[in-house]
Amino acid sequence: MSNDAVDTAADARTASQAAPADAGDAGYSKDLKGRHVNMIAIGGAIGTGLFLGAGGRLHSAGPALAVAYLVCGIIAFFVVRALGEMVLYRPSSGSFVSYAREFLGEKGAYVAGWMYFLNWSTTCIADITAIALYTHYWSFFTDIPQWLLALAALAVVLAVNLISVKWFGEMEFWFAIIKVAALVAFMFIGIFLVSTQHKVGGETPGMNMITDHGGFLPNGLMPVVIVLQGVVFAYASLELVGVAAGETKDPQKVVPRAVNSIMWRVGVFYVGSVVLLALLLPGSVYSADESPFVTVLSKIGVSGAGDVMNFVVLTAAMSSLNSGLYSTGRILRSMAMAGSAPKFTAKMNRNQVPYGGILLTASVGVLGVALNRVVPDQAFEIVLNVASLGIIGTWISIMVCHLAFVRRAKEGHLTRPNFRLPGSGVTQYVTIAFLLAVLGLMWKDAEVGRKTLFLIPIVAAGLVVGWYAIRRKADRETEREAAELGK
Repeated sequence: MSNDAVDTAADARTASQAAPADAGDAGYSKDLKGRHVNMIAIGGAIGTGLFLGAGGRLHSAGPALAVAYLVCGIIAFFVVRALGEMVLYRPSSGSFVSYAREFLGEKGAYVAGWMYFLNWSTTCIADITAIALYTHYWSFFTDIPQWLLALAALAVVLAVNLISVKWFGEMEFWFAIIKVAALVAFMFIGIFLVSTQHKVGGETPGMNMITDHGGFLPNGLMPVVIVLQGVVFAYASLELVGVAAGETKDPQKVVPRAVNSIMWRVGVFYVGSVVLLALLLPGSVYSADESPFVTVLSKIGVSGAGDVMNFVVLTAAMSSLNSGLYSTGRILRSMAMAGSAPKFTAKMNRNQVPYGGILLTASVGVLGVALNRVVPDQAFEIVLNVASLGIIGTWISIMVCHLAFVRRAKEGHLTRPNFRLPGSGVTQYVTIAFLLAVLGLMWKDAEVGRKTLFLIPIVAAGLVVGWYAIRRKADRETEREAAELGK
């Protein structure tokens, strides 16, 4: 753990004791262990955005995709570091929604929470679609409809989430172990192939894969710009660390270690993997229909290599689905306790699991099953872009919340922990500007990105209508909590 993380532990405990309580935090079991949270952080940094999405992006953007992953990874680190600072101030299962409520008011919490739900509910559809696509890789499952495989995946992960948080933690722990082990093994194989010039699909790997096939930007700069929203989506699970901190016994020690390790994970797993993929095969060989890792391993002549990696990417999709159901259940409960979400999403079962919110997210997943039946070839890309709106909105809300948090600290209303966002006062604005620029650049993608932007007024209108529908209830809850605190 870093020295600043050690120094801030005692201060964070004092601050969290003095900070306002969130009614949505009551009733949780605190059964997540340090190893669970650490592996959840790793799992958040390795998902379908790399295992499935990198194939199509390499095809269109070429080797420059590595730079896109690096830049977006730095932005993602800023977001998670800002969230980590607020977690040490006051750990909460409501995470950034709880902090938005404290520093921006219930309206801010409402917007942050529902944008997060938009992200994960649509990501849930993307995940079950990815699972179905991966499963179809094996001939045994080819004749099974894609929508039926998607439904089966949703049912299995939903059942695990409803049992207990310990089951979720263990499932996520082993999912992350599989993903990390597979990526490390692939990177060793890739380095061996490049260093020995072993042919891959008839091609000799090395720098010639870049120089002889259009260079670093084979299709120009614009394809790199266009894929940025998809690259941002690849890091969408990193903020899960803030949610998980509310169900661990010692977040002051666990969270700094998990957050600080994100940068090297981005460098090794994302940037390193993409560079290796670019050195092994021309970008034009990869496709959006198959994991790039499966593409490489299937071409090296090792029997079963593609099957093994396909199992790993299937695991990654299951992991993401698992995380989405977990996090939205906690976020929705925090909102429901404040009157900003349906009352049933506040309910918990006897195992201290907020099943109401989990079931609401899963119900959207069922709509995804229908999407897989109607447009199976387009389901993944459709929901991927909608999810991008959700995660960009969520990350912007986290940075706006952190700005308000810092302002309150300067006014003397609270004490910031020593574990802080680097460059605070500038970093937040840089991050927000970058995320807004990604939204603007989506206009250049006339086929998908521009259509996605047309959804923004619809989403905004939905948020406005929803707020006017629940604001009186939210005001009553706020007044009731204020009265109880005053007793």
